[in-house]
Amino acid sequence: MKSMAKSRSRSLLVAFAVFLLSAIAETGATEAPAGKPVFRCGWFDNPTPGNAWLTDRDAQWIIGTQGGHQAEGDWPEFQPGEWISTNRSYGYGCACMSVIADTSLHEIQRIVSAKSRPLSACKKDPTLARRHP
Repeated sequence: MKSMAKSRSRSLLVAFAVFLLSAIAETGATEAPAGKPVFRCGWFDNPTPGNAWLTDRDAQWIIGTQGGHQAEGDWPEFQPGEWISTNRSYGYGCACMSVIADTSLHEIQRIVSAKSRPLSACKKDPTLARRHP
């Protein structure tokens, strides 16, 4: 009786696994849903409309591309002394952001919170100084 119950449990488990894998294949999903937010600080660069990324000590994280991916959530707001204009109102600054990201694509999916920092904070950080926009 016990071996019959074990066999049935295994069959149900295998059937569920096959169902789950086929559902993943149909949707194109390749990884588990996004996890907990991660805190990242670095250069926030917005050189042209719709294009933005955050460069921290680990990588360059895509926030948005014109006509393509755009992360959910609000970008940091900068005071005049915290923003370097390179193209009219576009440019870069220093910021910290709590984000949910796809690490395989280096793409930020959602900005949970964002706050500007003084430019000196990024300039003084040795891991960011060499990544200056």
